[in-house]
Amino acid sequence: MVEEGKPAPDFELKSDDGETVKLSSLRGKPVVLYFYPKDDTPGCTAQACGIRDAYGEFQRAGAVVLGVSPDNESSHVKFREKYELPFTLLADTDHSVSEQYGVWGEKKFAGKSYMGVKRSTFVIDAEGTVKTVMHDVKPANHADDVLAALAG
Repeated sequence: MVEEGKPAPDFELKSDDGETVKLSSLRGKPVVLYFYPKDDTPGCTAQACGIRDAYGEFQRAGAVVLGVSPDNESSHVKFREKYELPFTLLADTDHSVSEQYGVWGEKKFAGKSYMGVKRSTFVIDAEGTVKTVMHDVKPANHADDVLAALAG
């Protein structure tokens, strides 16, 4: 389990622009690493658009924003273009990074159980240490909560 005050587990994932993003290569800047279940679904869209709408504040904080879901790169490209998202989306198609961060697990919806991403965010400081862990994130106020964690 990823804990506050501990080093963030390093990883490499493909982004929506086809590049490989390595977490440790982003040292020197705070990173907002947010895990979400699926592109272009109501909650995930509200969450992504909330970050988009407050993106200038994330930039002023010097933060790199990375959204991670099990969707593939082409799905991410469509999602990013449709909502004009100004940040990078990463494809965790085998959910290995989601598992590494402890956000992959059993979920229930409409009386059915299935495996999926539990909406969670990790704020990582410029040295690569986990500063804040947020589980059961609410899409509507997510951006404000993350900005408060970055400022705090």
